[in-house]
Amino acid sequence: MSDKYEDEVTLEEDREEQEDHKHEPEKFCTLCRRSERQAGRMIDLPNNIHICSDCMQKSFDTMNTQMSNGNFNYSDLLNMPGVSMIDLGSFQNQMNQPKKAPKKKKEAKPILDLKKIPAPHKIKATLDEYVIGQEHAKKVMSVAVYNHYKRVATDTMDEIDIEKSNMLMIGPTGSGKTYLVKTLAKLLDVPLAIADATSLTEAGYIGDDIESVVSKLLAAADNDVEKAEHGIIFIDEIDKIAKKKNTNQRDVSGEAVQQGMLKLLEGSDVEVPVGANSKNAMVPLTTVNTRNILFICGGAFPDLESIIKERLNKQASIGFYADLKDKYDDDPHLLEKVTVDDIRNFGMIPEFIGRLPIIFTLEGLSEDMLVKILKEPKNAILKQYQKLLALDEVKLEFDEGALHAIAAKALEKKTGARALRAILEEYMLDIMYEIPKDDSIGQVVITREYIEGNGGPMILLRGQEVPLLETAQ
Repeated sequence: MSDKYEDEVTLEEDREEQEDHKHEPEKFCTLCRRSERQAGRMIDLPNNIHICSDCMQKSFDTMNTQMSNGNFNYSDLLNMPGVSMIDLGSFQNQMNQPKKAPKKKKEAKPILDLKKIPAPHKIKATLDEYVIGQEHAKKVMSVAVYNHYKRVATDTMDEIDIEKSNMLMIGPTGSGKTYLVKTLAKLLDVPLAIADATSLTEAGYIGDDIESVVSKLLAAADNDVEKAEHGIIFIDEIDKIAKKKNTNQRDVSGEAVQQGMLKLLEGSDVEVPVGANSKNAMVPLTTVNTRNILFICGGAFPDLESIIKERLNKQASIGFYADLKDKYDDDPHLLEKVTVDDIRNFGMIPEFIGRLPIIFTLEGLSEDMLVKILKEPKNAILKQYQKLLALDEVKLEFDEGALHAIAAKALEKKTGARALRAILEEYMLDIMYEIPKDDSIGQVVITREYIEGNGGPMILLRGQEVPLLETAQ
């Protein structure tokens, strides 16, 4: 027991000594050029000469040999340039410096404090500031994340093991899946890695292997393993690894990837390279445990609606009170009726779905929602343009009709909120180019006629600015 304690004290002292000398310039042996870390403590001589104990011992052995043979000349030693007589007393003091008294060990602080985890209603309130609509999705995510980090912070609840709250979010493109996760990670101040499932393949084939998603999280945590083990991994385009139907070739980027991800989702020790995405002999490996990593998978699942529609029609098309076949053709909430069987029929294996217990959908964006997205969030697109022109001392305003015209054009593109930026870039190009030319311009109002191509923006000179009643602030 005493030997073990002495070893621990010695290790603690070495660690403290390394901490003390961390900021000092590293010393190198003048003879063998090894560093102090490799050769041990150096002997300091005048004229900035440092000798390691091995080289000093070899020098003494050589001198003793020459003295015994009668070939040693003291005058040669005294006449060597830059060398003075060595004070063996000070040399002995350097080698036998007293060891520092051991300090008390600091208590390790947990990375997550249960009291600092925001409650679900606070998480949702923050998401409301950035994400418009998707009330059900925000509520589900807030509760799931809160429960997950309670589980991580407490590690266990008596003898009851709490399962992970891995999530699967289904929603059309541009509905805010990635944006929700980014906002969530920023709120919780935990490392986030965003991976694309389309590049993942079974180990041994061209592409990223499955464990590369953990490498990205480790990089996001600045190679801090403990911090990474409490992070979030968002795997986008998860629908692209569905089982390929009617194929005779090996499915290396479909079902094989799902099977390879099972151990990650469940929780296991994974060896990942430090500072690289692929394993090779030149890169050190470290072990990351995925037990407390929250996995969120997202995908558009483009053909899922037809699978849901086929199931619903089959259930409601028998008997005298059968529904019409086209009843669900224009149903905007069709995706909300999804079941686990529908996802399995899409091509996801049951074992994979079982490790994502929380499944929810995001609704498609309507014109009114797109108008709110344009002007209401904290970092709304309109606010960004208004800030840019404010730097040129020019006010930028949008009337309500212009916002609805932009939203209508975005709906036609069928790419969700992503279309808004592209449309605004197109119409703001000439304005952003021409405004800096004329210092007399004080206000620009974007009108519906300008968006629809029937007129131009309203430009007012300085001192003529007028507030519009229908202007979107």
